[in-house]
Amino acid sequence: METVQVLRGFAIVVCDRGFVYVGDIDYTDQFCIIKKAYNIRYWGTERGLGELALEGNKEKTKLDKVGTVRVPSRAIINIIDTEVKLWKF
Repeated sequence: METVQVLRGFAIVVCDRGFVYVGDIDYTDQFCIIKKAYNIRYWGTERGLGELALEGNKEKTKLDKVGTVRVPSRAIINIIDTEVKLWKF
């Protein structure tokens, strides 16, 4: 089956069951592949996930390096654009 790329870039990916990742994404019709991914275990913000998207990780944010993550497209809740230069890894 041929896949069609729809989205590519650095983003926060919110998945079902409460998983939230940040990394380089390549979104197709079947999967969202997140390379150089970090699981955002604890946001550490005062204004929610949008604060991370606009300003990057905070002092209290807890990130866990997880490598490459493949999430089925049906399990994606939303994708939030952010800029890699805002994040400190």
